[in-house]
Amino acid sequence: MARIHNFNAGPAAMPLEVIEKAREELTDLGGIGMSVMEISHRSREFQAIVDGAEAGIRRLMKVPEDYAVLFLQGGASLQFAMLPLNLRRPGKSADYVDTGSWATRAVKEARITGPVNVAWSGKADRYARIPGPAELRLLPDAEYVHICSNETIGGIRWTRFPETEAPLVVDMSSDILSREVDITRMAVAYAGAQKNLGPSGLAVVILRRDLAQRVPENVPLFFRYTTHIADGSLYNTPNTWAIYMLKLTCEWMEARGGVAAMERENERKAATLYQVLDSSDFWNSPVEAESRSIMNVVWRLGTEELEARFIAETKAAGMVGLKGHRSVGGIRASIYNAVPAASVEALAEFMREFERKNG
Repeated sequence: MARIHNFNAGPAAMPLEVIEKAREELTDLGGIGMSVMEISHRSREFQAIVDGAEAGIRRLMKVPEDYAVLFLQGGASLQFAMLPLNLRRPGKSADYVDTGSWATRAVKEARITGPVNVAWSGKADRYARIPGPAELRLLPDAEYVHICSNETIGGIRWTRFPETEAPLVVDMSSDILSREVDITRMAVAYAGAQKNLGPSGLAVVILRRDLAQRVPENVPLFFRYTTHIADGSLYNTPNTWAIYMLKLTCEWMEARGGVAAMERENERKAATLYQVLDSSDFWNSPVEAESRSIMNVVWRLGTEELEARFIAETKAAGMVGLKGHRSVGGIRASIYNAVPAASVEALAEFMREFERKNG
């Protein structure tokens, strides 16, 4: 069966070359007679995989040695809880910028264990834009400032990260490795793996080592970053398969020219769709132009009936994952690193033909 055009939001498309490499090694990893899913996480072979995955992240993102790179379970959602537990000391508050569904979840989790200052919220504008610097109401003594760099549901992103006095913490789950960023401007960057890094069940956390020392004494050992730093992400049995796949994904990216090459390709792919959306009033893009995501392109049609027809016809044409999130409806194309330009071009051509028939 031929592979279809996959626009799923996450778990999402993975590089075919990575999937084929994993298939080759599925029953016999490097001639050891076992699958990566069978070997001990304490083995020499798996240590080489962890080391290779970390080295790949460090090279691609230019991560200096005063930052730790961790591979943890629980996805980004667990980080919503771990971050305030580790970085917000008793009696202190943290700033959160509410730009959409995922930032809102981070706020909700952080409020369970301590004070939160919502420095700005886009809820009144239906999360259609990113705030300007003058709109942020940051506390002078905040423990950190938390943002979500790209909102998958609303289709918006920070094109420039805010300048902050407090340490900047960035949820990069849906755009990590999609564009070049200066990691040293951030105190913490974290991401669930299931969009640009590999399969689900894994989170990558990149954080300044000195900041990890803030952790209060009453935080359980498992929820301390210092615990996982000390044990090299092997405090407990990790998701061995996901780390292996992340390593292969990093190698695939490096072979294609690294993050800079990914960014150029992603900008081109996004422009292909936005050109169609901007070509007529048949399509409605609800996002402010300056805030448009290059990972998740969202739009609406004139009626829900027309949207349902679009979803059904694209599926029949071999394009899946285009239905908007259940909380907002509409249509969404997630075009992460591994989504080929050919898939995006096929979608754009389908859109033009759909408009011709229904406009």
